[in-house]
Amino acid sequence: MYEIEVTAPVGSFESLQAALEAGADSVYFGVGELNMRSASTTNFTPQELPYIVKKTKEHNAKAYLTLNVVIYEEELENAFDLLQKAKDAGVDAIIATDYSVLSKTRELKMPVHLSTQTNITNSEAVRFYSQWADVVILSRELSLEQINKIHTRIHKEKILGPSGKPIRLEAFVHGAFCMAISGKCYLSKDLHNQSANRGKCLQVCRRKYKLFDEERNIELEMENGYILSARDLCTLSFLDKIINAGISILKIEGRGRSAEYVYTTVKVYKEAVKAIQSNTFNQDFIKYGLEQLSKVYHRQFWEGYYLGRTTIEWSNQPGSASTEYKEYVGKVTHYYSQLNVAEIKAETMPVYVGAEIYIIGPTTGVVRTTISELHTDVGPSSSASQGTIFSIKVPVKVRRNDQVFIIKQR
Repeated sequence: MYEIEVTAPVGSFESLQAALEAGADSVYFGVGELNMRSASTTNFTPQELPYIVKKTKEHNAKAYLTLNVVIYEEELENAFDLLQKAKDAGVDAIIATDYSVLSKTRELKMPVHLSTQTNITNSEAVRFYSQWADVVILSRELSLEQINKIHTRIHKEKILGPSGKPIRLEAFVHGAFCMAISGKCYLSKDLHNQSANRGKCLQVCRRKYKLFDEERNIELEMENGYILSARDLCTLSFLDKIINAGISILKIEGRGRSAEYVYTTVKVYKEAVKAIQSNTFNQDFIKYGLEQLSKVYHRQFWEGYYLGRTTIEWSNQPGSASTEYKEYVGKVTHYYSQLNVAEIKAETMPVYVGAEIYIIGPTTGVVRTTISELHTDVGPSSSASQGTIFSIKVPVKVRRNDQVFIIKQR
């Protein structure tokens, strides 16, 4: 039986550190233009690959490079060059769907994970792709019953990957959900010539629409104008069933989301896996986990297709439904390591004792803490006005230029 792996989305160095600090077993990320989030994240450069791998190894985690778009003829050289750089840097696996990438990774003897874009929905497809891949990321529209049938047949018929081990199954457990089958959407391409299948989705579906019947010249009444905007996937309440169905890699979506989103979701799902393994996964834990997940960005939750639903549940509001949000305060100007004290400039607003804050940085990751005492240049104080420099105790080391945010309730 495989160990259960939680794999985290990484779209910035802040998110990378946050994922690792939260306990991610692996991270997945893109480099340059040839990935499905090329327009929605900062993305990394080939020169940063060794650093990313080094950071993951320091936390006993794995690094997966997404090279999962279709590759055009003029892009082959760049794609192959990136694969060679990934191999040289020690990247653990490539997430891919295009045959050219699969072929090159086999030549380079690099492990492959089949992207959900490959749209794998049955064991015969798994068997075909097993010549390249040790891991298959299944289509998002499968039910747990369908997944379990695939898993059972893999082990019964010994469908092995290049490593000589049975194919592992991976599935999305949390994050944004596309209205289209396996994310193969053409709305953004048709309306703005920016293809979602090339990582440039403009999220046209997230807008509010009216439905008009031109033949009868009437507007149809709808309860919800967000008729194309799916709610976010959340499987925490039945994560044990997902694992029992045969999924051994739990994938969190969100390379375009904030570092605190990455930290919170990874931490909750890692805790859930430990609770399942220790037989402490119960309604109390689920309630706690959902409360934590609700604090960070989401478009309301639904369970996806796993439990047998055949239609999407639509969001009924724009933007985030999170119970908390953050507002920028300023930056760390100094850190006193012997005192565990951070000096911060309040650039945009006053700060007060009792406030909860985030301190976020590329090396620090995400630190959440409550200001228990505060000092300004005149001594202890209950608050610091905008424009002043103040000092607070912090639980861990932070760095100069880390950003500071106040956490507020909606």
